[in-house]
Amino acid sequence: MLHYAVVFFVIALIAAVFGFGGIAAGAAGIAKILFFIFLIGFVVSLVMGLLKR
Repeated sequence: MLHYAVVFFVIALIAAVFGFGGIAAGAAGIAKILFFIFLIGFVVSLVMGLLKR
């Protein structure tokens, strides 16, 4: 999940450099959503791992 967030972030950076603002904004939005989903999944798995001990 984090890999896809980084990929979309890089796509957003490249699109911004070449002047494609709409594509850059869309890719950055997708990267942000994927990053927050990754964070939520990480915290849930961390808490579940601590509760199993």
